[in-house]
Amino acid sequence: MISNMGIVSLCIVLLLGSEICIAARQELIVTTIKQDPYTMSKGSQLEGYCMDLLTELAKKLGFKYKVHLVKDGAYGRQDESGNWNGMIGEVVRGEADLAVAPLTLTAAREKAVGMTKPYMQTGISILLRKDNVSEEAGFFDFLSPFSGETWFGVLIAYFVTAVCICIVGRLSPCEWSQPETEPNHFTLLHSLWYAAGALSLQGAGPHPKAVSGRVISCTWWLFAVVLLACYFSSLSSSQGPDSAPLMIKGFEDLANQDVIEYGTLAGSSTLAFFKNSNNPSYRRIYEHMERRKSFVSSMDEGVQRAKEGNYAFIGESVSLDLAVARHCELVRAHEVIGMRGYSIVTPLGSPMLKNLSVAILQLSEAGELAYLRTKWWASSCIPDSAKGSSLRAHSMKGIFLVLAIGLGIGVLLSLFELTSKSRSTAGEQKKSCCAVLTQELSQRLRMTNTKGDQETSDKNKA
Repeated sequence: MISNMGIVSLCIVLLLGSEICIAARQELIVTTIKQDPYTMSKGSQLEGYCMDLLTELAKKLGFKYKVHLVKDGAYGRQDESGNWNGMIGEVVRGEADLAVAPLTLTAAREKAVGMTKPYMQTGISILLRKDNVSEEAGFFDFLSPFSGETWFGVLIAYFVTAVCICIVGRLSPCEWSQPETEPNHFTLLHSLWYAAGALSLQGAGPHPKAVSGRVISCTWWLFAVVLLACYFSSLSSSQGPDSAPLMIKGFEDLANQDVIEYGTLAGSSTLAFFKNSNNPSYRRIYEHMERRKSFVSSMDEGVQRAKEGNYAFIGESVSLDLAVARHCELVRAHEVIGMRGYSIVTPLGSPMLKNLSVAILQLSEAGELAYLRTKWWASSCIPDSAKGSSLRAHSMKGIFLVLAIGLGIGVLLSLFELTSKSRSTAGEQKKSCCAVLTQELSQRLRMTNTKGDQETSDKNKA
């Protein structure tokens, strides 16, 4: 027999009842529809995801084909009399052997034509402007202005600065002139408290009196001011303007508001999903769209209305992902419902249906379908580094370097101050400067208080 698919099939029934079919391959007529990035014009040729997919299938199954655009520009919908239009109608009437396009696999279409295993999974989602989408706030979002390595660097800088303040407080004669009789005010605990006070821009006394201590304090204050300025600047920019009167996170929010208009493609399977759903929220969405007649005639019209604001376009998630990749001011809501797949359409009972499904599965397992998705859904948006990104340590390396230099200068100045005092004392006592300096260092760097040790010794003698 000769099928309307352009393939001559000769079937021989053997004595044992088995059947051998020999297919003489001819040129297949393939119908498609223009939709970016599935099928697009490039001069006199067509290109896109579906054209690449068709090429790969032709290589695997060894058939030739000729592509034409669907005459009425429709995907395929059944009217009240049971007749199909669009690409589905052309396949049903025998005007085309295959329909290769983003055709959703539905029960109604499965009754009229043959549909392969899905070559792409999709669902129904919402396309909006970015200022109409609400993100879930986390408990630790206040840490987002800085990266983890930056916070770790700040913590290390805090402890190192406190240790340097404590060391300078012990070494500098201006801070601790008489280790034998005076208590040391800049203990490690007080130094930690003093450094923390600077981070809150409040300060905590007593303040250093020596030049070395003041150098460290001023450097740490400068570090704290720059750090806080960067933190609040990044925090405010990451929050973004809160100018939207309403925030939409999903279909439940969409159904429970009447400020933002919403709609979908007229006559699409997306509209049929809401029409046939028993979910109360989805029913309210359908009734709202029918009452307001907020449908669009094309995908491009829906994207354009979403770009203009105050309109949410409901459509296939993969198509919305493409719109987000092309238009940086748009975003797709995270919620995806009604998962379904895109399939290739053949006439009912076609001998090619099984082979096409197997070939699609082989392409999926080999990673070819994922490669095509990456190729044709590549984003043209340049990430905004000033919004939603964390400041890393290398972007603040300048202020960390200034702090390190200030701490080093402060410690060296305290050693210079102690050396000057030791030289003066050595001249008065007719001793070696090195001996006096060694004695001073031994007294000042001893962790216990010298005065406390002396009082304990006196009590023991008594």
